[in-house]
Amino acid sequence: MSVRWGSAPVGGSPAGRSADPPDGGLSRSIVFRYAAAVDLQKQSAPVAEIRASDADRDRIADILREALAEGRLTAEEHAERVEGVLAAKTVGELEVFVRDLPAAHRAGAARAATPGRPAADVVPVDPDDNVVAVFSSASRKGRWRAGRRIHAYAVFGSVEIDLSEALFEYQQVMIKAISVFGDVEIRVPENVSLHGTGGGVLGNFEVDALDSGEPDAPVVYVDGWAVLGNVEARPRRGKRVADILDRVQAKVDRKLRKRLDR
Repeated sequence: MSVRWGSAPVGGSPAGRSADPPDGGLSRSIVFRYAAAVDLQKQSAPVAEIRASDADRDRIADILREALAEGRLTAEEHAERVEGVLAAKTVGELEVFVRDLPAAHRAGAARAATPGRPAADVVPVDPDDNVVAVFSSASRKGRWRAGRRIHAYAVFGSVEIDLSEALFEYQQVMIKAISVFGDVEIRVPENVSLHGTGGGVLGNFEVDALDSGEPDAPVVYVDGWAVLGNVEARPRRGKRVADILDRVQAKVDRKLRKRLDR
């Protein structure tokens, strides 16, 4: 389902597209057609000027694919816009290609509605899983079931919580991370939402906030403290929640089949 924009072999350059557009770049017709819209995008800086990631391109490509299935775009228009997505360098340039599509506005509303903390009645007080490392290391990774609340404690040790291949049975997941002279590392798929509230005392507490374009995507909240230690949470590049993609693909396939049966 996901669109891959190029991946380097092991030992090669980092995954993703090169800094330069593909051979041929955008056709002059596309440039002229969207030039005015790009100028409007510049007014929303600095967000519009952020460099686009592979996840951003995947999101726009999914919206275009759905618009094609719904008959909002012709095959020629779809191909033209996909070419533009490949050549776009910033988030603002990407948004231009879906500005006139309703799915883009629904996704934006879903991202704006994502709260900074989970609702009190959604996530239980008691943890579903405790990951503890005292003068040692502990991890949760691979294909495992993530509960609604996970507590991680690293005291002179290291804890790794990797959700990039986990099964999300609940949409909201809270991770409480406490590090004392230790290290807690949290990784999530790049198509979920990630929010953090916490702090460091002579330590580092860092969460790379992320908002998914999918309204049904899981939301991972990270809270806690780093005391002379480190807590870090960020998306893992190239890893996506498969069940979300399967639902989107099934929806597109159903719409395509309906159009073909007419």
